[in-house]
Amino acid sequence: MQYDVIIVGAGPGGIFAAYELMQLNSELKVAVFEAGHALNKRKCPIDGEKIKSCINCKTCSIMSGFGGAGAFSDGKYNITNDFGGTLYEYIGKKQALDLMNYVDKINLKFGGEGTKLYTTAGTRFKSICIQHDLHLLDASVRHLGTDINFIVLENLYAYLKDKVEFFFDTPVSSIATEENGYAILCNDKTYHCKDCIVSVGRSGSKWMESVCKELNISTESTRVDIGVRVELPATVFAHLTDELYESKIAYRTEKYGDKVRTFCMNPKGSVVNENTNGIITVNGHSYEDPEKQTENTNFALLVAKHFSEPFKDSNGYGESIAKLSNMLGGGVIVQRFGDLIRGRRSTESRIEEAFITPTLNATPGDLSLVLPKRILDGIIEMIYALDKVAPGTANEDTLLYGVEVKFYNMEVEVDKNLESKHKGLYIIGDGSGITHSLSHASASGVHVARNIAEKN
Repeated sequence: MQYDVIIVGAGPGGIFAAYELMQLNSELKVAVFEAGHALNKRKCPIDGEKIKSCINCKTCSIMSGFGGAGAFSDGKYNITNDFGGTLYEYIGKKQALDLMNYVDKINLKFGGEGTKLYTTAGTRFKSICIQHDLHLLDASVRHLGTDINFIVLENLYAYLKDKVEFFFDTPVSSIATEENGYAILCNDKTYHCKDCIVSVGRSGSKWMESVCKELNISTESTRVDIGVRVELPATVFAHLTDELYESKIAYRTEKYGDKVRTFCMNPKGSVVNENTNGIITVNGHSYEDPEKQTENTNFALLVAKHFSEPFKDSNGYGESIAKLSNMLGGGVIVQRFGDLIRGRRSTESRIEEAFITPTLNATPGDLSLVLPKRILDGIIEMIYALDKVAPGTANEDTLLYGVEVKFYNMEVEVDKNLESKHKGLYIIGDGSGITHSLSHASASGVHVARNIAEKN
């Protein structure tokens, strides 16, 4: 069981690493190990009728499997260095953008042709936002949609399956150094390789931490983003989403000086459950196909929290808040903005009487019993600020789902090649703590593949 390269994780980083290796040296013997299912077997059991909420599957089909956690996302590839990670700090701004554009061309080649590339360049909304102390971040955004994103992944897998050996439903338990490479242990079997690429995504954060401890690789605590997912009529944000699709807007609160930002905007999309290490949080999807679109738009409002001394466990803090939501609501809680402002919990009757139909079956409740006051104050302040550029955001019936938590892996110590202190062991994608997006993770996979191919 000897390979030239073993890739741990079949998310965007692992997929694009495998693709580029085959482009540069098809003679390399490459294996990909993935804890989740093959793409055609990834299916969340929640159907909205018989099964209305998360049943804690042994392997979450939303979070793991071929395509990673991004497989059922709305397929937004943000081509920018302004957000989505710090890859440019390792490889340079120009190279990072070049790699993201290269990834974009591959996506178009494998089924994404005809999808729209949006850009904030020259938009009038930049000046409108800044008049209200809101800051629209620069980016070009390729929106594939959940449906087209799935097709691209299907085509990439069809291309790779006869060139690369895939092991699905095969979690890796440990990685050990050897004289001439690495030993990969899974299912009581050991596989050997000269070079190893670790690309386990956010869902592999705890496993990644254990590997770093075993191999004495330094890590640094980063942050956790905590907030809610906002759902409102699509017409409220239509003037922004029609032109920009994804508008990343940042705001610094007057009360505490905390940074609040919009994230993952899904025009005419749906709110969904997400299972991270057994904790139920909330996310959003959207489709390119008009028949699958809804009358609502959803997006996250997130407050970034950093910790240093004496407490360093940012993810643990986020998990504790999410667990509290799960305890009170049995999963995700939903509340009308008007109820939150009045200090009362939402009830089923109040949700049913609202002028908006929720796209997720969540438990009506009170988010003030879950989110810390400082975070909730920041979210409320941001909603009123957004109401100035998108009137209707602060309406009574605007729905807030909680909690949404974006976990960031500990930032792993790697060099400009994304290579750890152990030669031939590369750590990429969101599992490295360096990338936080589909485009950055994919670009990191291409970057490492080129370094490996150059050596062979």
